[in-house]
Amino acid sequence: MNPLSNSKRSFLRAGLGLSLAGLGISRAQAAGGLEQFYKYNIPPETWLAEVFGGQVPPPQVAPGGSFGLMQPLPGRVRYWRANGRTAWVFDDIGKVGYAPTTCGFVVKAGAIESAKVLIYRESRADQVGTPSFLNQLIGAKSAGAGIDRKVDNISGATYSVDMMKRMANAALQLDKTVPA
Repeated sequence: MNPLSNSKRSFLRAGLGLSLAGLGISRAQAAGGLEQFYKYNIPPETWLAEVFGGQVPPPQVAPGGSFGLMQPLPGRVRYWRANGRTAWVFDDIGKVGYAPTTCGFVVKAGAIESAKVLIYRESRADQVGTPSFLNQLIGAKSAGAGIDRKVDNISGATYSVDMMKRMANAALQLDKTVPA
């Protein structure tokens, strides 16, 4: 015997539908998971297609490692190469306990050609995904344990800014390890 009658179930479904509608989302969207609420939620495959004009080359593999990231990369890291450019997609965290951020970097001639926040999972400091911030990384080259340029901090986002600089440097360092 079912403890909820059909009328009670219908009432609850209608209430859930109204609650979700009040949030501006449908039941179908709610079933999609938290990812739909991220300010930045670009599938890496979509970004790679954009970077390579719809002709994504097959992935290649580079040796992983720490590269200064808080979350060391696995032993093997995928990357994509075409037209003298490499594309890298990986995660890092701003601080222990933070959610990982997924970013994509394109390296050409030893410098960052483009940077993009693909998935930002934190509730604040998402300004690191804006073009005005990311443009500061364009042209950056590796310099020791960091990059060769000053990147303006964002008030309240120091850990996220540091994370982006680490990831840019990791892409540059990784690019050096692969054949041209």
